[in-house]
Amino acid sequence: MLKPIDDFLNKYTMYKVVLYGLLVLVAISFLLSFAGILFYNPVQLSTSLLIIFLSCFLSNFVFSKLLHAPTNVESYLITALILFFIFLPVGNMLDVTTLIAAGVIAMGTKYIFAIKNKHIFNPAAASALILGLLGSGNALWWVGSDILLPFVVIIGLLIVRKIRRFRLFFAFLIAALATTTLFGLINENPIQQIITEAFTSGPLIFFATVMLTEPLTTPPTKKLQMLYGGLVGILFGSQFAFGPVYSTPELALIIGNIYSYIVSPKTKMFLSFKEHNKIAENTYEYVFRSNQTLHYKPGQYLEWTLPHKRADMRGNRRYFTIASSPTEKHLRLGVKIGENGSSFKKKLTNYQSGDVIVGSQLTGDFTMPDDASEKLVFIAGGIGVTPFRSMIKYLLDKGEKRSIILFYANKTADEIAYKDIFDRAQQELGLKSIYVLSDKEHIPSGWLGKVGRIDETMITQEVPDFKERTYYLSGPNAMVDSYKHLLLKMGVSKTNIVTDYFPGF
Repeated sequence: MLKPIDDFLNKYTMYKVVLYGLLVLVAISFLLSFAGILFYNPVQLSTSLLIIFLSCFLSNFVFSKLLHAPTNVESYLITALILFFIFLPVGNMLDVTTLIAAGVIAMGTKYIFAIKNKHIFNPAAASALILGLLGSGNALWWVGSDILLPFVVIIGLLIVRKIRRFRLFFAFLIAALATTTLFGLINENPIQQIITEAFTSGPLIFFATVMLTEPLTTPPTKKLQMLYGGLVGILFGSQFAFGPVYSTPELALIIGNIYSYIVSPKTKMFLSFKEHNKIAENTYEYVFRSNQTLHYKPGQYLEWTLPHKRADMRGNRRYFTIASSPTEKHLRLGVKIGENGSSFKKKLTNYQSGDVIVGSQLTGDFTMPDDASEKLVFIAGGIGVTPFRSMIKYLLDKGEKRSIILFYANKTADEIAYKDIFDRAQQELGLKSIYVLSDKEHIPSGWLGKVGRIDETMITQEVPDFKERTYYLSGPNAMVDSYKHLLLKMGVSKTNIVTDYFPGF
């Protein structure tokens, strides 16, 4: 049922989905305004949008030049559109000043409130909070009106679906509604009125789907994300005041951002290109020197930012697994590059020694269990094998034996990557590697692996204790979903299936 939606969303990066979603919401707002349904006229909306856009664009340009920091087009555009929806549309010169200041402050917080090159606060929320404390204009959050609610729900849920943050979303929603209901009952309001107004008279859904889920200010693991959502939800639904400081959505998010910063990796690295090696057909490994030590677990991934001119629709940021092991000196990135590769990958192929790429936002739960006695099965498709390369190289370097069976599916034998690592692990650690080729017309002579598709018969033959193992699935989304469905059908517990997903794909 959700496959057509996922197929559509997977055509775009996470940032593009957010950007396009907000642009659609802007277009809907203008249509409702022209129809006389929205309470602001088209002139107010267009003037506000222009002012905020120019303010964000110019201030972002100035800050990036002064601080010699890489920029991202989607970033300032997304922030500008969020500011457009939360600040009062222009009605007088004071409103104009407020909107200009909102853009400058939002862009400034990305560069000024940053430790080790990692920004701490959601830019739009920080801007709204600072202006509110200065008494220069309060955020109205007009996007939370009941008129826009149906459109916000659809667009917001598409964003959450794309980045797979439903645990975070529901943790926030439950906590916010529970706290709102509690304070409403204290004030003797009818519970039906409390719930209705929570959705129709405030930015609950927009806040939860667009702002709370911002990757750069979100904790790295699912457990921490749920705690983060719960904390922000409680603050969002609370009613309090301490002098000039009182409960607002932006304050709730900023406090949550501080918590997120405390529990998250605090690293943004400038990685210097060292070399690249061909490791399989159309597949290359890029090796980078780091300006600092990165503490990570095998299987985690980074957001990689590669500034380049004339970036295509997929932009200049990607999420890729770290292919290297924490035991290795340099960071490695495994990438498959096709004939119609993105501008990001084309730029990467032309990298010279010393060229720099930015690595940040270390995250991911696709890591081995702490219990070394837990029996595992790895199922990889194509370049989805990179997290397993990281894990197995780590085990080799540590001399740690685990009961692991690796199924590695490719179309042809030429596409098999990191075979040297897996063969070595087979000899030294007892790893069981099963290579599977799907192109039956091009099977090399003397092939000792499997042919066809990884199915129930193959799994039961190679894994007699298949119900006792934990499965790790990595590869294209369609492949991961297919094998997850197969394993569930075979009776494998859902809790014993771990999947790898990159929101930037």
